[in-house]
Amino acid sequence: MAYLGVKNVEIKGIAACVPKLSEENITSTVFPTSEDAKKFITSTGVERRRIADSETTTSDLCYLAAERLISDLNWDKESIDCLILVTQSPDYILPATSCVLQHRLKLKEECYALDISLGCSGWVYGMSVITNLISSGSFKRGLFLCGETALKFASHSDKSTWPLFGDAGTCVALEYSINANEIYFHLATDGSGYQAIIIPDGGYRNPFSLNSLSYYQAEEGINRNNLHTIMNGMDVFAFGISKAPESVKNLCSYFSIDQNIIDYYTFHQANFFMNEKIRKKLKLPEEKVVYSLKDYGNTSCASIPLTLVSQLKNELERNKLRHIACGFGVGLSWGSVYFETDKIVCSELIEY
Repeated sequence: MAYLGVKNVEIKGIAACVPKLSEENITSTVFPTSEDAKKFITSTGVERRRIADSETTTSDLCYLAAERLISDLNWDKESIDCLILVTQSPDYILPATSCVLQHRLKLKEECYALDISLGCSGWVYGMSVITNLISSGSFKRGLFLCGETALKFASHSDKSTWPLFGDAGTCVALEYSINANEIYFHLATDGSGYQAIIIPDGGYRNPFSLNSLSYYQAEEGINRNNLHTIMNGMDVFAFGISKAPESVKNLCSYFSIDQNIIDYYTFHQANFFMNEKIRKKLKLPEEKVVYSLKDYGNTSCASIPLTLVSQLKNELERNKLRHIACGFGVGLSWGSVYFETDKIVCSELIEY
């Protein structure tokens, strides 16, 4: 059973960065008519997304979030012992982008740096990695970066992906503390569904070729090539509305967590219709489930921390809160985490 309880780790702060450029779905050329655009907005909840320009990478957005948070916390960079980056849009095939960020942030050489390639479940999985690294006390402070520039591999003429995804980078600062309340995880994987969300070419199973650039029409309104994200919407929907509520229930059952004491539930921002199905299955009140879909779309692994920063800044800074977050998607991979925050630093959302 993939259950983890992690002691001695406290979340000290959180930050997020989004590109300045925003595109409105109501006027997007991917839809043939405004009525089509309105139907999409109603079902997904996505009115607009932020789009990184051709020169801006995921690491740029994460770097800015990290620099702001380090400054707001007044941390000495020499005190940071580890840096974890979750992304599926790294700067290079090699080297690891976490190494690039260690240097760019001017962290010490004795800094553990690691890339993790995960998407929608990445924030939960990444939190399980960095909290376990810090929990023994060998590492005192760590930065957990999570980001994606998913629109770089979405087709401009694919109505199933282009108007759904957005770009963002985030940073969470964590610290060793013997007084911290335990953090709980439930984690799961079903690789048999790996083709449900996939970029077929460009790796070493199907290397890039000239054929990779050839566009084809999958169906009306969906034109793409094999370097673009392909998503089987029905399979992903069935997976999400089943596994996400199951994961939250398993987490609460295994660790004897009363769902009613949770202040906020933050789900991966898949789409509004799917997420509302999950909320209703769990019988959660609307005011406890927060959304950032309207303004930022589905930002993959960055969606949970971006939602916390953009929707709960005042609450995070002023109150002690109990949270459950749940990520689910590409892999197929999913998981849930229970954690607490106590008047943490929440940096102003950065636009770059």
